Amino acid sequence: MEDPPAEITQIIHLLTQSPPSLQQATIERYFALNASFKHPICRTGSFAFNPGINIWPFGPLSYYTNSRWLIKGIYRWYKILSPKIELEVDSVAYDRNALVLYVSLHQVVQFFFFPSIFAMPVHLVTVIHLTPVTSYSPASFSESEHTRYWIQAQNDLYQVNEIFKLFSLLRILWTGLWLWQVFATFACVLGQWIFWPISRWEEGRVGRSLETRREIAESERERKTEVEKPD
Repeated sequence: MEDPPAEITQIIHLLTQSPPSLQQATIERYFALNASFKHPICRTGSFAFNPGINIWPFGPLSYYTNSRWLIKGIYRWYKILSPKIELEVDSVAYDRNALVLYVSLHQVVQFFFFPSIFAMPVHLVTVIHLTPVTSYSPASFSESEHTRYWIQAQNDLYQVNEIFKLFSLLRILWTGLWLWQVFATFACVLGQWIFWPISRWEEGRVGRSLETRREIAESERERKTEVEKPD
């Protein structure tokens, strides 16, 4: 970025509302290789190293041994869970001395496996730490300094009630499972009432089988007793 407060809104929309290839290109263009990402339910840490190994056919292993690669996966999975993301940036504040952006935004979270009635409006503040990269380019036979900014860290901050909104979707799943288990229990009870003749038949069949076994065992004992009697 050359002008962070002016460009960050467009970057956020590209990260959350663009096709996969453009989303990945955006992360590679604006995030540092060792950038970190922190969210209430996940984090990446900050790392980047080059083991100097190529993995055919995937290329250099260094492409995967950095935290930016994890950020790509997080954003991709986020887009898969919620293919249609409604998001608006409310305000942007920039601390030029600390190189920190404070972005207030709201979005509507709707997981693809839930009906639209379960869409949740969520508000958050994203704190973005920047790192400057200075380059020099020849211009009019003299060197001119050119500074760009990479995203070094992203920290998504939610109020407690906003986090409960997200987890309420999971609570719906838990409630659905609990209701299914209760239904299955009543179905078992109802089934044993409706199909009681089968149990009666099985009881009779097993009873006759046990009776036959008892008769055989009794006959065997009598035979052994007769054999063991002295002449």
